[in-house]
Amino acid sequence: MAGVTPMMAQYLDIKAAHADALLFYRMGDFYEMFFDDAVAAAGALDIALTKRGKHDGADIPMCGVPVHSAEGYLLTLIRKGFRVAVCEQMESPAEARKRGSKSVVKRDVVRVVTPGTLTEDALLEARRHNFLAAHARVRDSAALAWVDISTGAFHVMAMAPARLSPELARLAPSELVVADGEDRVVDTIADDLGIALTPLGRASFDSAAATRRLCALYRVDTLDGFGSYGRAELSAMGALIDYLEITQKGKLPLLQPPQTESQDTVMQIDAATRRNLELTHALSGGRAGSLLSVIDRTVTPAGARLLEQRLCSPSLALDVIHARLAAVDFTRDDTRTAEDLRTALRKTPDLDRALSRLSLDRGGPRDLAAIRGGLAQAAAIAATCHPDDLPDLLTRALANLTGFDALSGLLDAALVAEPPLLARDGGFIAPGHDSDLDDARTLRDEGRSVIARLQRDYAERTGISSLKIKHNNVLGYFIETTATHAGRMMSEPLSETFIHRQTTANQLRFTTVELSEMETRILNAGNRALEIEKRLFETLRAAVLDHAAAISTAARALAEIDLTTALADLARAENWCRPTVDGSRVFDISGGRHPVVEQALRMQGETPFVANDCDLNADSRAAIWLLTGPNMSGKSTFLRQNALIGLLAQIGSHVPADRAHVGLVSQLFSRVGAADDLARGRSTFMVEMVETAAILNQADDRALVILDEIGRGTATYDGLSIAWATLEHLHSANRCRALFATHYHELTALAGKLDGVENATVSVKEWDGEVIFLHEVRKGAADRSYGVQVAQLAGLPATVVARARVVLEALEKGERDGDAATPKALIDDLPLFSAAPPAPATPPPAPVSVPVLEMLEDIHPDALTPRDALDLIYRLKEAAST
Repeated sequence: MAGVTPMMAQYLDIKAAHADALLFYRMGDFYEMFFDDAVAAAGALDIALTKRGKHDGADIPMCGVPVHSAEGYLLTLIRKGFRVAVCEQMESPAEARKRGSKSVVKRDVVRVVTPGTLTEDALLEARRHNFLAAHARVRDSAALAWVDISTGAFHVMAMAPARLSPELARLAPSELVVADGEDRVVDTIADDLGIALTPLGRASFDSAAATRRLCALYRVDTLDGFGSYGRAELSAMGALIDYLEITQKGKLPLLQPPQTESQDTVMQIDAATRRNLELTHALSGGRAGSLLSVIDRTVTPAGARLLEQRLCSPSLALDVIHARLAAVDFTRDDTRTAEDLRTALRKTPDLDRALSRLSLDRGGPRDLAAIRGGLAQAAAIAATCHPDDLPDLLTRALANLTGFDALSGLLDAALVAEPPLLARDGGFIAPGHDSDLDDARTLRDEGRSVIARLQRDYAERTGISSLKIKHNNVLGYFIETTATHAGRMMSEPLSETFIHRQTTANQLRFTTVELSEMETRILNAGNRALEIEKRLFETLRAAVLDHAAAISTAARALAEIDLTTALADLARAENWCRPTVDGSRVFDISGGRHPVVEQALRMQGETPFVANDCDLNADSRAAIWLLTGPNMSGKSTFLRQNALIGLLAQIGSHVPADRAHVGLVSQLFSRVGAADDLARGRSTFMVEMVETAAILNQADDRALVILDEIGRGTATYDGLSIAWATLEHLHSANRCRALFATHYHELTALAGKLDGVENATVSVKEWDGEVIFLHEVRKGAADRSYGVQVAQLAGLPATVVARARVVLEALEKGERDGDAATPKALIDDLPLFSAAPPAPATPPPAPVSVPVLEMLEDIHPDALTPRDALDLIYRLKEAAST
């Protein structure tokens, strides 16, 4: 490359090997970027774009970020869809000069930062997992493997290819690795879910090579000890390991043995249902307003991650659900033990992430301190409870918190109370732990006092009280005086002792033989102390990694205890009940409430939430409630709250109800709300039909389905026909449990023909021409939708509301008279539908005076004595008779 400097030639070579990533090229205290990388990074980071040198006769664009604040810039770039290759200096400039004055410092990429491979606390959300997933297909079978390298969690699942979308929606990985040339369906799914898609060569998905990679990772001859895996599962796991080797440059994280999951062990919830129910994110996009935000009372990051994982994956195993419920019961009732546990948990660091950074050689003294603190709290928690009194889940968890006495003792003795962030800063090993380190520190520290004594001696010898001994990286230690003392310092006999080294504008600098010898001793002692500390850090890191498996188990146990006590605290504070969960198809809720809406009403100081019952008596047939009633009456809230109660019961939580009996729900489907998908050319109605089709094609007899206003997005008769046929299919083909809300009152007649369908309605009351929403669900059917009244509440012009009443009355009259042609006749009657000019507002009719009602307006029942109440009854009777 003629005309290219050696440094730029090095940059271009490294960049060529990482063409798909921005290259952070280390230059001293900065990471610098050049050419197109600089242009892209400057725009994304909003930093200055400058230039350095020329290439092919053109200026080379350049920008840079400081090394000490690089994490913030990395996070911005990752969130904007970039990958970043971090290129570090592999030697010091002094070492490079030994090969020649023009030698370039050796550099190499030490890691490639991608959305799924983050480990630094500053780049991660402490209370959420950050999954990297890989999807593999082998003929007609498929598998999904996922890993969180910040915690070491590693899972794999064999599945039908059609299950990819719901499983990705459940896991919400940051990045998905697929074979190069994967079909466009995967691209669409990843794009819909906001997942970064990374293609990888098909050789990475070879199942035979995957077996070798996994055996090498876990240092075993066979994977039989971990389980039996099909080719698709091996392919997905092997691709993950290969991708980690590429991005981490051979430094693989500490991964737990892969845990096999089955799609039959967790409740199936598709992406649309998760979105409609706002499980982890509100429809507005943030966490606030979601179910997770309302129920999360965990006090550790690991507990919060476990809660989100459980919420996204409700269990189908009755023994697991019952064990979790028993543990929540115990900590709800034993408030003293629960509070002691939560107090200790609040002091517990994030063991998993500290351990992961140490395994990747990205950790520091504070990560060792986090392990020390976490193990200390684990021991304290284990001593809090007596195993004889505990349910099995807590007994097993507590058993995994002990056995770290030797490691805890070593870390306690070795580390200072508040260690620095980086090992290279030194000062993290406690005095007395290592005699060689103590000796080096003594010499280093005494050397400073010797320098101070030497400065006083030189000041007395020269008679210059302002004389100072200073230090910089170029001259080392030197003696400095002002230029006004030049004559004295340069004359005999002082010139024989003080050797001139440098003159600046206002200062003269000298050295002495004695000072040079002392500098050598001090620098050697300081460097020796730092080298000893670095060696001790590696020893401590190795000791921690020797206990890595047990520490990971303890971390999971602490998360389990945190989640259990958090759910107990929630149940106690919110007056939630323990649900009965069994293998039946019952769904019987008494006094059920929507947890998010209830909290919102409480925070706004509004009226209390109106609780409602729901009894889907399934037995051996379908159980469907056909729910009618006006808009704004709470139909959608009722639908959602029952879905959430079923979901909460199966994560092992108490539920917002007075009583709940939930037969296992295998699938949860929701079609609530309306939205279009313009990017994919789908109208609101098309989206509705796609989601409805997914439900009708997948729901089994153990599913719980909530449907709201099916068919509303098209013509009246088309919509009614679709809603009718959908209801019949749910009843006769799916035979599931369902809540079906509709404004098509014609459907209520089906309750008399389909033995599994019952009518229910949300009560309203009319008063003085206005509609009052009671939010009470009762058996029966609504006779009207009160749409005109709701339109009036929304603020439609009075003329529009009046005209709507006229048209509605005419249409309803035609229906009552059995005149099927009336609607068309009305439409053809142009004068009837002609637009009327705005009329002056007419005052409402004067209210009719009712003496009894006037008397009741001023009555406060709570203030009445029994005698007052009796007198009031006589007065009311007298007023009513006049």
